[in-house]
Amino acid sequence: MGPASVTPRVLAMWTLAASTFLYAFLQRVSPSVMVEDLMRGFGVGAAVLGSLSAFYLYAYAALQIPLGLLFDRFGVRRLMAGSLLVSAAGSLIFAFAPSIEFAYAGRLLVGAGAACSFVGALTVTALWMPQPRFALLAGLIQLLGMTGAIFGQAPLAALVGAAGWRGGLAAMGALAAVLAVALYATLRDKPRPATGTLPIRAALRRVLTVRETWTSAIYGFAMTGPMLAFGSLWAVPYLSSVYGMPRTAAAGLASLTFAGWGIGAPTIGWLSDRIGRRRVPMAACAIAGGALLAAMVFGPTWPLWAVALLLFLQGFAGSGMVLGFAVVKERNDPASAASAMAVVNTFVVGSGALLQPLIGWLLDRNWSGAVADGARVYDAGAYAAALAVLPPLFALALLAALATRERRA
Repeated sequence: MGPASVTPRVLAMWTLAASTFLYAFLQRVSPSVMVEDLMRGFGVGAAVLGSLSAFYLYAYAALQIPLGLLFDRFGVRRLMAGSLLVSAAGSLIFAFAPSIEFAYAGRLLVGAGAACSFVGALTVTALWMPQPRFALLAGLIQLLGMTGAIFGQAPLAALVGAAGWRGGLAAMGALAAVLAVALYATLRDKPRPATGTLPIRAALRRVLTVRETWTSAIYGFAMTGPMLAFGSLWAVPYLSSVYGMPRTAAAGLASLTFAGWGIGAPTIGWLSDRIGRRRVPMAACAIAGGALLAAMVFGPTWPLWAVALLLFLQGFAGSGMVLGFAVVKERNDPASAASAMAVVNTFVVGSGALLQPLIGWLLDRNWSGAVADGARVYDAGAYAAALAVLPPLFALALLAALATRERRA
């Protein structure tokens, strides 16, 4: 599929397409540094705020399969550029929302616009880049996404402190518009095969009959859920409450999860490509991720250096989810690659859509009644009870990895 060598034009296309995932993750994690501001501004608790954050993920997850089918049929250029304009509009609606209902609508549009990012970038990779390095390149896309997540922590917290949460969201809307123009000017679609493509329903049916579509989807759900639920939303208030850290410092520490994920994804992808195996590194990452997160949730109050190490290593292990995309691409027909990867990504993003509000609901159930500056304050016991749902997910990931049949390189 991919060319033997990468031209400057192809590299520019891939970099811009991958950068949309950086933007998507910046938006995905942005509420984590606005938790108290949003609860105060709209007069809501953790459950409602968890739902507000998850509205991004509802739209993102719901659109994955339709977009994957459309990528396979029509290409990426117009879809990716147009989606970013939708995200820009949603960010501006959220920025100037007079009520929680408008905020929901804006957040939903932001997620809908960002929905093209990861599968679009993977599709560009499958069409234009060298295929023996697919897992490595998918890992590098994850690295850019985690760079966006890091910018969405301490740097965004500083911007919110200076310009307010509304100003920060407006700036992200403007960034999406600029990226949309650059994408439309640079991306090119590869001509479709002369034989045409399968009807949409037949293409989806073909993808869903492959066992590895399902094992990869379950693996991605279980491995990514803790990062999207904890790292992307609740880590900053958790560190502020349990360790007494100011918001900017807590955001900086929480960003180590994304640093570990960003470094781990290309490293694990490269190693898997190098040894020609998927299942063994997938299983190892599941075991390590579960042990590390359990140590964080059920262990003692760690010194800060140990917290930093646990967050980084947990992110590193969790990034093994990228191998699920390599498996599903290799086990499906190339003409259905985008559709197959979109099915997996539906489960990946759906994990956050389910778990973010669930943890918020559990926090409210265990709330002691404490309030500070108009926002609810949750103690260490409430966080321990809420986050206890996350470590068992890695056991599910291990079972999915062991059930996966791999194509040996």
